[in-house]
Amino acid sequence: MKIIEGDFATPKGRFAIVAGRFNSFVVESLVQGARDTLVRHGVKDDAIDLIRVPGAWEIALAAYKVANNGKHVAVIGVGAVIRGGTPHFEYVAGEVSKGLAQAAFNSGVPVAFGVLTVENIEQAIERSGTKAGNKGSDAAMAAIEMVNLYAKL
Repeated sequence: MKIIEGDFATPKGRFAIVAGRFNSFVVESLVQGARDTLVRHGVKDDAIDLIRVPGAWEIALAAYKVANNGKHVAVIGVGAVIRGGTPHFEYVAGEVSKGLAQAAFNSGVPVAFGVLTVENIEQAIERSGTKAGNKGSDAAMAAIEMVNLYAKL
């Protein structure tokens, strides 16, 4: 059996980080985690585009546009949806998840999911660089691995 999988070698090509500005106190840490991870794995800083959108809802649409522009080898979506007292959380969290998946499927470009969908601010802080790691960094790692996998397929 031949096993084909991605690795964490320096990937070739441009990466895009699409970041929602809403909940920026958390999202900025996710952006920095994604950027730092890409750079640590050999991606030049000038090969990273940061696209800012108003909030999590808009991440998927911008990611779709970027994934289909032919300029990027991967897109990393980062944002934070924090549960409140209304059903708004379910709508936004569900749609950004589906939208990022659609962007990947329709474009054939890896789209990594670094959007926090959490119950409270404490969980968001934990997942943006403290106790539970940095989910922006995790998404960048997934993007690197998928770009390198695609190169082997």
